[in-house]
Amino acid sequence: METRHGTKYRQLHIEDYLREIPAEQGKVTGVYAHEWITGNPDTNTDFWTDNLLDTILRSDNLNAAYKRVKANKGSAGIDGMDFEKFEKRLNNNLYKIWNRMSSGSYFPSPVMAVEIPKKSGGTRRLGIPTIADRIAQMVARAYVERAVEPMFCEDSYGYRPHKSALDAVEKTRKRCWKYDYVIELDVKGLFDNIDHELLMRVVRRHVKEPWICLYIERWLKSPFVLPDGSRIERESGTPQGGVISPVLANMFLHYVFDMWMKRNFPQAPFERYADDGVVHCRTKEEALYIKKKLVKRFEECKLELHPVKTRIVYCKDKDRTKEEELAEFDFLGYTFKAVYIKCKDGVMRNNFIASVSKTAAKGFRDKIKALEIHKRTGCKIDMIAELLNPMIRGWMNYFGKFNPSAMKNTLQCIECRLIKWAMCKYKSFRGRRQRAEKWLSSIRKREPKLFAHWSRMYSYC
Repeated sequence: METRHGTKYRQLHIEDYLREIPAEQGKVTGVYAHEWITGNPDTNTDFWTDNLLDTILRSDNLNAAYKRVKANKGSAGIDGMDFEKFEKRLNNNLYKIWNRMSSGSYFPSPVMAVEIPKKSGGTRRLGIPTIADRIAQMVARAYVERAVEPMFCEDSYGYRPHKSALDAVEKTRKRCWKYDYVIELDVKGLFDNIDHELLMRVVRRHVKEPWICLYIERWLKSPFVLPDGSRIERESGTPQGGVISPVLANMFLHYVFDMWMKRNFPQAPFERYADDGVVHCRTKEEALYIKKKLVKRFEECKLELHPVKTRIVYCKDKDRTKEEELAEFDFLGYTFKAVYIKCKDGVMRNNFIASVSKTAAKGFRDKIKALEIHKRTGCKIDMIAELLNPMIRGWMNYFGKFNPSAMKNTLQCIECRLIKWAMCKYKSFRGRRQRAEKWLSSIRKREPKLFAHWSRMYSYC
């Protein structure tokens, strides 16, 4: 087939298990793409025209895409243009994007590669596209996401509208009570290793606009530019940091894992959040068999399950008392393990529950420590509260959902940092910790809402 841009396409055959697309899907997607970007449905426009491209690239869609990209923040790409510079000629810059995308002459800039430390050690490579490329990706993502979102499994939670990590934790928690074993999954280097040819098969099957397929392929092949200026040509992967990368990864894993599990092991439910997931099994034999098949499945799709992080865990509690080597696992910042807690009848029992993980708690403490508030002696306590509260609220809202009492030590760490700040700020408190503690306690009683954790701290602890 040939597009209006003169680009020739060959309709690739895809596996029989790929789902058929309703004929009306393209029409619906045009409307939803506009609504997804702007937040407002347009019922007065006939979106199903011969030129869906012009509809998706409307000026209000481009402006809304820019606002969404700006809200996500992020630094400049390889061109060095940050949001302040981009906004100085906003209309002109958006016009350039529209002109190039609508004419087929749009070619993305190389992606700036940045190495960031991983919690488990080592580094992870992030790709930072230019702001212009992020806007272009946001426009395409609106169309693609609306096209594929209805087909995704309900147990896929990552990077999806109206689904969250806490939803995945909640479902995992409930299923661990019903199933004795869990396969803890971790896809090794997902965003670096997705095969372009296999991914484009999926994209072309579900994305009916050839110009979007064209630009997705160009984004996938944009080279990395390393800090030393050298370039790396890419034959696999979708940059972790690209706006459209999450939905592409979800599309790929939908067929590699989600649908494959539904077809082959419908009796084994799962929760997947991007490249992390858990599979629930009734017996250890079943878990071993499914794990073996999963390793082979991912190899066939040119991916690899992490050999250390992919493991079988026993969900031990008061009724499940086998002695197994592994009886706890981490998922989305929570540790799932047997803990002695007081039940509703007042009796202490061993229950398999979710609590904030040691890694997540340490990470939060390290962030608080890195602020070095004890050196901010020129600040009043309300200024310190203004600095800390956004971090505290976000952390408590997430980890206070399940077994909030596990946050006790971490919240106490904040108090220790505040006491240290008071001892550095006021001469009368230097070397007199108890006096500083008493002073902070008096402020807590007088203004219990000054710090986000004060009003809830004792109910947690």
